[in-house]
Amino acid sequence: MINLSSIDIANKNLVIRVDMNVPIKDGNVEDATRIESCIPTIKYALKNNAKVLLVSHLGRPIEGNFEEKFSLKPVVEYLGTIINRPCELISSLDSSNIFHGETDIQFLENIRFFKGEKENCQDLGNKLANLGDIYVFDAFGTAHREQASTHSAIKSASVACAGLLLERENKFLSQALKKYESPYLAVIGGAKVSTKLELIKHISSVADYIIVGGGIANTFLAASGLNIGKSIFEDSMIDLAKDLLEKGKIVLPNTVITSKTFEGEDIKEIPVNEVTDEEMILDLHLTKETIDLIVQAKTILWNGPMGVFENSAFSKGTKVLSEAIAKSQAFSLAGGGETLSAINKYIKSDDVSYCSTGGGAFLEFMEGKILPSIDVLNSKTTGS
Repeated sequence: MINLSSIDIANKNLVIRVDMNVPIKDGNVEDATRIESCIPTIKYALKNNAKVLLVSHLGRPIEGNFEEKFSLKPVVEYLGTIINRPCELISSLDSSNIFHGETDIQFLENIRFFKGEKENCQDLGNKLANLGDIYVFDAFGTAHREQASTHSAIKSASVACAGLLLERENKFLSQALKKYESPYLAVIGGAKVSTKLELIKHISSVADYIIVGGGIANTFLAASGLNIGKSIFEDSMIDLAKDLLEKGKIVLPNTVITSKTFEGEDIKEIPVNEVTDEEMILDLHLTKETIDLIVQAKTILWNGPMGVFENSAFSKGTKVLSEAIAKSQAFSLAGGGETLSAINKYIKSDDVSYCSTGGGAFLEFMEGKILPSIDVLNSKTTGS
């Protein structure tokens, strides 16, 4: 895969596919994490006297229609303030102003306003690819989708490369899969085994232990024959959970936090074998033995919380987990929206070796899949 840092971009026109799909409320950016993760590539381009046209999606508008609430205008304004230079919003692919405006940074309006994006339309891909000299793909969060701006544009471009963010994602995620040190600990939480099944199966081939949390833990507890009361679990996954338990790598809790309601009625911290039919398991207690696994690990993969941590009554497991990982000397890799929320709530992103910007893309990469955008980038050479 060709990286931006390895090619000559001086005085070139760069079309950069970024992922600035951020939450917006009342015209204001609520969480700028994804915008900030794109800044190194943008600054690198400007430092080399390149001109930049940014491409991103935002939300899920009806394709082919302009919808004000999905306009990238608030994102463009926010970007201008943090890089301290004007950014121009371009509404049409046919605009004669592209790369000829008064600013070196332009932003194409929401790519999902353009018909053919989701269908990976070759015509739209060609148009995007031919707007500039180099097509730079830096939107790791969308790398698992075959769409015009994430696939056919890369394929059609005479020169295409990975941006600095994608380069970092590829480096650190590959390290956790191929260049890891043992002991290897995976922490996998969340509501459903089905959404993480492929991750659990794939990571069990490299991990020494897998700590499970949330509804996923409930499914494994049920599979082990324990009563989980009214807890959320997946009955259809029980047999698969039993097969995974037989490998001896799944770490189940000894103590759980239960309640009769999500609001916190009659909260108890009890041994896992004392859950009654009326109770729900909403958090887990991490034992000293489990924390020792974290302390002793050389590699940690973290995806998902231990419980319903949004409610302070059920946040202890996720908080203790976060703090233990923060103190660990291991190479730690975290990914997924809830995981990053927990990190922001209880520790700092710097306490983890690398926080991935991808959700679905992170999961698929860690499942061992080759993502479509990366696959097509791997097929490119500097002159094709």
